[in-house]
Amino acid sequence: MRAVLAWKETIREQCVYDLAFKPDGSQLIIAAGLRVLVYDATDGSIIQPLKGHKDIVYCVAYAKDGKRFASGSADKSIIIWTSKLEGILKYTHNDSIQCVAYNPVTHQLASCSSGDFGLWSPEQKSVNKHKVSSKITCCGWTNDGQYLALGMMNGVVSIRNKNGEEKVKIERPGGSSSPIWSIAWNPSKDEHNDILAVADWGQKLSFYQLSGKQIGKDRTLTYDPCCVGYFSKGEYIVMGGSDKQASLYTKDGVRLGTVGEQNSWVWTCRVKPDSNFVVLGCQDGTIACYQLIFSTVHGLYKDRYAYRDSMTDVIVQHLITEQKVRIKCRELVKKIAIYRNRLAIQLPEKILIYELYSDDSSDMHYRVKEKICRKFECNLLVVCSQHIILCQEKRLQCLSFNSVREKEWVMESLIRYIKVIGGPPGREGLLVGLKNGAILKIFVDNPFPITLLKLTTSVRCLDMSASRNKLAVVDEHNTLLVYDIKSKELLFQEPNANSVAWNTQCEDMLCFSGNGYLNIKACNFPVHQQKMQGFMVGYNGSKIFCLHVYSMSAVEVPQSAPMYQYLERKMFKEAYQIACLGVTDSDWRDLATEALEGLDFETAKKAFIRIRDLRYLELINSIEERKKRGENDNDLFLADVYAYQGKFHEAARLYKRTGHESRALSMYTDLRMFDYAKEFVGVTDPKSSRMLMTKQADWAKSSREPRAAAEMYLSAGEHLKAIDIIGEHGWADMLIDIARKLDKAEREPLAKCALHFKRLKHHGYASETYSKMGDLKALVHLHVETLHWEEAFSLVEKHPQFKNDVFVPYAQWLAENDRFEEAQKAFHKAGLQNEAVKVLEQLTQNAVVENRFNDAGYYYWMLSMQCLDIAKESEEQRGEMLKKFERFQHLAELYHVYRSIQRYTDEPFSSHMPDTLFNICRFLLNNLTKDIPPGISKVNTLYALAKQSRQLGAYKLARYAYEKLQELHIPSRFQESIELGCLTIRSKPFHDKEDLIEGMMCYRCSTNNPLLNNQGSVCINCRQPFIYCASSYDVLPLVQFYLEEDISDEDALSLIDLEVPHTDQRAARWQDIDNGDLQSLRMDEGLDDEEEDPFTAKMSFEQGGSNFVPVKVSRPVLRAMSRRDVLIKRWPRPLKWEYFRSLLPEVSITMCPTCFKMFHSEDYELLVLQHNCCPYCRRPIDEPN
Repeated sequence: MRAVLAWKETIREQCVYDLAFKPDGSQLIIAAGLRVLVYDATDGSIIQPLKGHKDIVYCVAYAKDGKRFASGSADKSIIIWTSKLEGILKYTHNDSIQCVAYNPVTHQLASCSSGDFGLWSPEQKSVNKHKVSSKITCCGWTNDGQYLALGMMNGVVSIRNKNGEEKVKIERPGGSSSPIWSIAWNPSKDEHNDILAVADWGQKLSFYQLSGKQIGKDRTLTYDPCCVGYFSKGEYIVMGGSDKQASLYTKDGVRLGTVGEQNSWVWTCRVKPDSNFVVLGCQDGTIACYQLIFSTVHGLYKDRYAYRDSMTDVIVQHLITEQKVRIKCRELVKKIAIYRNRLAIQLPEKILIYELYSDDSSDMHYRVKEKICRKFECNLLVVCSQHIILCQEKRLQCLSFNSVREKEWVMESLIRYIKVIGGPPGREGLLVGLKNGAILKIFVDNPFPITLLKLTTSVRCLDMSASRNKLAVVDEHNTLLVYDIKSKELLFQEPNANSVAWNTQCEDMLCFSGNGYLNIKACNFPVHQQKMQGFMVGYNGSKIFCLHVYSMSAVEVPQSAPMYQYLERKMFKEAYQIACLGVTDSDWRDLATEALEGLDFETAKKAFIRIRDLRYLELINSIEERKKRGENDNDLFLADVYAYQGKFHEAARLYKRTGHESRALSMYTDLRMFDYAKEFVGVTDPKSSRMLMTKQADWAKSSREPRAAAEMYLSAGEHLKAIDIIGEHGWADMLIDIARKLDKAEREPLAKCALHFKRLKHHGYASETYSKMGDLKALVHLHVETLHWEEAFSLVEKHPQFKNDVFVPYAQWLAENDRFEEAQKAFHKAGLQNEAVKVLEQLTQNAVVENRFNDAGYYYWMLSMQCLDIAKESEEQRGEMLKKFERFQHLAELYHVYRSIQRYTDEPFSSHMPDTLFNICRFLLNNLTKDIPPGISKVNTLYALAKQSRQLGAYKLARYAYEKLQELHIPSRFQESIELGCLTIRSKPFHDKEDLIEGMMCYRCSTNNPLLNNQGSVCINCRQPFIYCASSYDVLPLVQFYLEEDISDEDALSLIDLEVPHTDQRAARWQDIDNGDLQSLRMDEGLDDEEEDPFTAKMSFEQGGSNFVPVKVSRPVLRAMSRRDVLIKRWPRPLKWEYFRSLLPEVSITMCPTCFKMFHSEDYELLVLQHNCCPYCRRPIDEPN
């Protein structure tokens, strides 16, 4: 610390008692004699003297806002002045004014006299005054303006609040023998507590907290203090007094040095706000302004930087980890030296040697190793492992840590620079630069210095490269000179340098600073510059240590520029070393790429490992493997490298040069650069061109350009791939074009085309393609799959071998679509009668379950006919099938009949006449003698019969029906009706109507049969079966007759058709109505003479017993019969035809030619008109038989 006099003024024969700075530091207010003087603080010129007091002015104070200041005088008055130097207010006390102080927050003024103190504020009219027991010598407000401290003659410090009430009383041990002469509050905002500095004339300096608790011990002074003042930030204290000088102290009271020596007592001293200027006021009228210059005391070794802080502390900073450690010395630190694990600190009376606790490079814990308790005067201090080196002008002294002087060197000129450059412990080397330009190397254990160089100008800064081969010097002309130590040759020089440092990790790199720039130089390449404020002091790897004002920082500097300089010269290994110091990822990539192109695979590999680029590492590994196998064509390696980098054309040229055209071609095709590939191939090689086309098409396909891909495949002759793409996208027109162009021998592509057409539902195109291929089976399947039955049938006509392939699926399709009759026919056409039967059986079962008895009857009839077909074709199954035929015929009739009963009982209206229903019920009950088929209800039948019998007068039968119903389980819906019927029928006669019984006459034996017959539908006398009308179920006048064994059906037919000549009368009697395929008999007139009829003669016997004797006829009888009287059921083989003779030719009877059911002609015609088909077999009336 140095104090430089800025200006000095003297006021003759007046003592300067007090002074105050305006808060902005521009003006200085001085209390001298009777006047208040206003000075310019910058140069000490007087601005204006202010008159107003009548006696000596003792004190002045400026308000913190800079608007007013106050002065207090021995004339007991206080004057308030504005910043424009005008007096605006005056008030008085009872005694002379000793001190004044403005509250820093509220601008309340405290004025203190010998016996009291007053508090005045602008908004108050009166001044509040408070008596005190002793004379007040000094006062001061806390930073927050809450409390006022008063120092008194009796050695007491009284702390009051804003209202003047005493809160704390500090009594000094000296009492009135140690009057308090000056107090000051620390203005620092960083302190946790308010700290009060108290100086008394017991020659003590003490520090207190607001609570009155003392901080630390009293500091003994060697003089009587008259004034205490803090620097603006509270880091230092200035104090003056009877020793005729102002001294600088730390905030803890450690004396640091003298500010300015005077000829008389220093009554007042103040620090200019926010600056290092101190103004003193003396008893002889002298006013002196000094500027304090705090020099930087510091030391650097590699990445550890030690510097002085607050004049008494040392902070060691690790520049890489940014860790800091503070060492409190509690004395003025004069010099600092640091080396490896040693730290030397010179204090006024001793030197402390510290060492690190451990060898860890990041350890920051220091402990005292040695103390050298001697006072040394030296310019420079250096520490080594076991010695300290003191430099005093021309002399260097080497002392051990025990303060034994081991060696001394005397130089020929002043020492300007000294640095430890390392070495074994106890034998370190020093680099010394002299004012006369000599540069020496000194070893601690060697008494003889070694001269390295002799310059013509003074040395300012020195450094030696890592391997001790080069020396960098900055001279006093700011020129950097770099020498080769061995040859003493000047390698290069650079202007504008104020400091220099070699990179500790790289031999050929140094950096220097100057003119606001940082300069980095590698080898003999041009300098790389970048802006940087401050002073460069070290260079480690990629970090440059820069000292700017008082702070040291590590600047991370990418070493890109020097790396690129090496790369330009193809010096890859050196560039790699530079990169290792620290460059960006993109710089690493550039280094790797350049080294790879320069075929320095080792460097490239290391660089790619740094940036973790596996792709290039794989390439390098493959090249190294190839080298091991004996490949040594660098052009080929370079071509691979170019290909990896995307320099494809250069790669292709190199491939061509090395005779590897195929590699170039595959490279282009893999990259989809087909145009370049075509250029490369040229038009000479059709095979390669075709391959290119295929690859291009593959790519187009994968890149979702299917149409282009398909066209390319076609031009490359890859029909299958093209067809697949076109088919997938459903471009039928394009596909049919291909199919038409293909040769019919190319079956696979054609088949694919057809498959796609099928999938796309283009039946015509698929058909055309299969036809072209001649694949008839596939064509048939196509027609079947697409349900184009007409085309399928026409194909079967030409090629009957595909019959089953068409008719079976056709039948199944019909069955699925509820077209069972047609399905039957289709199954038959396919020759699958059993299938047909199965379908129909299932249908019939469904119809019964669903109460569709009409359909059930029809299906049973169809089933019976199919069984007949099977019996006709298959001899093995004939017996079984004929039995089934009989059973199904019987069931068909039962269900056909029961439909009417079901409708009568379940539906509200019936279309049948009562007598028809009556007949139907009787027919059904006569035939239900054995098992009752599923779905047919005996209760419904008896119930219907009972109702109709009663209606028609068959009371006996009705009673019988009701009795039978009593035996059965009756549904609840009929319960009431039946019970009522049972009761009411008892009121009726116990017999049936005559005409009803007559209706049941047997036409063979003329026996009247009962209305119900438990033997079935046969005559009770002759057992002749009754033939019923299939609509009204009346008994028809027909008798079945059988032929003798030797007569065939054809013979019988020809015999009946031979008309025997009769009389004219007989000829006129018969009228044969032949309505298409229907046979009808009608007789206009009856026979006069029955005996002439051989058939009647044959039947005129009485039959008894239980066996049925059929009517058999011989040839003469047949010949005698008229064709008009005979009805023939022409059953197909193996069944025989059945013959019936009408005994009442006048009754017109019609037989259906398909189902051979007999009807009254009028009924039949009506039913056919209603349904347009036979009511039983549903044969359309216009269908040929």
